[in-house]
Amino acid sequence: MRALTLLEDALLCQRGHLYGWVPVFLACGVGGFFSLSFEPGRAHFAGAALGVLLCALLVRRLRPGLSPLASAVMVVLIGFLLAGARSHSVAAPVLSWRYYGPLEGRVVAIDRSSSDAMRVTLDRVILARTAPARTPHKVRISLHDTTGLSVTPLPGMRVMTTAHLSGPNGPTEPRGFDFQRHAWFLRLGAVGYNRVPLLSLAPPPRDSWELLVFRLRMAASGRIQAVLPGDTGGFAAAVTTGDRSAISQQALQDLRASNTAHLLAISGLHMGLLCGFVFAAIRILVALVPPVALRVDARKVAALAALLAGAVYLALSGGNVATQRAFIMAAAALIAVFLGRRAISLRSVAMAATAVLVLQPESLLGPGFQMSFAATTGLVAVYGATRGRRLPLPKGVLAVLAVLSSSAIAGIATAPVGAAHFNTLSSYGLIANFASVPLMGVLVIPAAVLALILAPFGLDWIGLWLMGLGLRWILSVAGFVAGLDGARSFIAAPMPAVLPMLAVGALVVILWQGRGRWAGVAVMVAALGLWAGSPRPLALIAPNGVIAGVMTPQGRALSRKRGGGFAAKSWLENDGDPVDQPTAAARWHSTAMPLGDTGLSLRHLAGKRAQRALVACHATEILVLSVKAERAFDGCEVFDPARLRHSGALALFPAPEGLRVLSARQVTGTRLWSNWPDPDQ
Repeated sequence: MRALTLLEDALLCQRGHLYGWVPVFLACGVGGFFSLSFEPGRAHFAGAALGVLLCALLVRRLRPGLSPLASAVMVVLIGFLLAGARSHSVAAPVLSWRYYGPLEGRVVAIDRSSSDAMRVTLDRVILARTAPARTPHKVRISLHDTTGLSVTPLPGMRVMTTAHLSGPNGPTEPRGFDFQRHAWFLRLGAVGYNRVPLLSLAPPPRDSWELLVFRLRMAASGRIQAVLPGDTGGFAAAVTTGDRSAISQQALQDLRASNTAHLLAISGLHMGLLCGFVFAAIRILVALVPPVALRVDARKVAALAALLAGAVYLALSGGNVATQRAFIMAAAALIAVFLGRRAISLRSVAMAATAVLVLQPESLLGPGFQMSFAATTGLVAVYGATRGRRLPLPKGVLAVLAVLSSSAIAGIATAPVGAAHFNTLSSYGLIANFASVPLMGVLVIPAAVLALILAPFGLDWIGLWLMGLGLRWILSVAGFVAGLDGARSFIAAPMPAVLPMLAVGALVVILWQGRGRWAGVAVMVAALGLWAGSPRPLALIAPNGVIAGVMTPQGRALSRKRGGGFAAKSWLENDGDPVDQPTAAARWHSTAMPLGDTGLSLRHLAGKRAQRALVACHATEILVLSVKAERAFDGCEVFDPARLRHSGALALFPAPEGLRVLSARQVTGTRLWSNWPDPDQ
């Protein structure tokens, strides 16, 4: 009873500051849904709905000090239900077999793959010998036509080709990035490539409004690239229309190494700069006309104009998840201004986070959501704590300090998230951002608005030329910083619990009122300690058996110099190892690589010839085959594509009894998006 009384007193002290916890508990419910290894059924959802009703009744009946507990449970259950509803609402067929044959569809997206190949996404798909009920809603293919006869894909164009397709692949290692889940929410039922020309069956319809925004985006991107060629034009197209297909891989690598890649994505920074510029410009224009300024509230007019500009930018940029999130956050601030409330506060950040989680619960799992709200929450919390404290320094010095401190706060807040997802830390990111971010606000974004205003008169080249000046500077800064010694540090991937622990610890420090907030620091320290002790697998086996990797004192040794490149790259990145695949393959110094001190070894056989050349394997060997086993190998553990098809990628960890094998299927479980075959088939 005493503990309950203390808890009640503590919660009473939080009155007036509890709204910030709504998206936190909503995220707990969403995260709980996605962490399950089985698909919840009707009974689970009915139980959660009943729990929501029960908690709603308890909120009204419990004492004021305890009702927040019932509210918290209710919000968690609502998050669970929202994630379930969203998962079922986007359900679409997923290809469960390998397909080779004719493919027909309508172009609805154009981008580039990680290998720099042009990539198109098609809907209204037709596959030969495939019933409509089994045909994927969307298909994405990389164009590898070497004849040069392919047509240039245009928005809305109906095309056909001959393609190799398969369902989205599972993780390259257990607890790795789950592309199957990612593709499920994009309604992407198959991915693949072609080796023959892409042919046009029908041009884009001129009277169709369905893809109007997509056509406008690509037309604007083409115009920008015509005025600003090369990476500058690709950069300009990316920050205005969201089209990244024209920027080179080298430029992308430089931006990532200098921690300025966030300038490429249309995010909170761009949306905030655009809305802020329009807001300030409208206020100045209204003030220049005294009769109007005396009769209207310039702040409200400017807020509405900025909100409209943000909505146009959202549509023009393609409305991806990151841009939607940025618009919601900007809209929350502008609506607060219109209503006469404080525009920038933790409450507005919580409102934006709640809206995003309600609309797209799956975004919680992506780095975009995590980094965006980490940076925003950190900035708002720090500036909120220092509000009203002014340093006795000149305005110019204060402006420089504001830019430096903003970059430092955002960098510190997002560094753990970036390191966990991308396995790198930028050593000179603060310098690069200090030299680049101000230019986005004072030149690039205003020039983009100017180009849009002048476009109807054919004078958009003036604004684009000004944009080019700023973007060329940013690219040169990124290239210079990326070329410095030690520009990037490489970090091993943490255990799954690390990021949630860091987030909870930071949120306790920021949201909790009173001295109890410092308990969050202990949670964060514990999370960092857990990260430092996160073990990497002793051995990894790709989901198709095409490549294997064994950890050695020099780093992970790979069984092949070529082949299985995506899995190899992912493994080395998650190890925090900056070498390439041939270098890692040079570490494979024996036919059967020893697995640490376990007394076991791993042998990888690539192709049928290598399999036939092996007379026998030993009981202490684990045999990995890249093709289906042609005969029985008695006395050793064998993993071939047929077996791995049911288990997915494998990770081997040392254990007292020898080795512990963890499969991707054990981690992901059987969910709506898990394209696992039946083990009995």
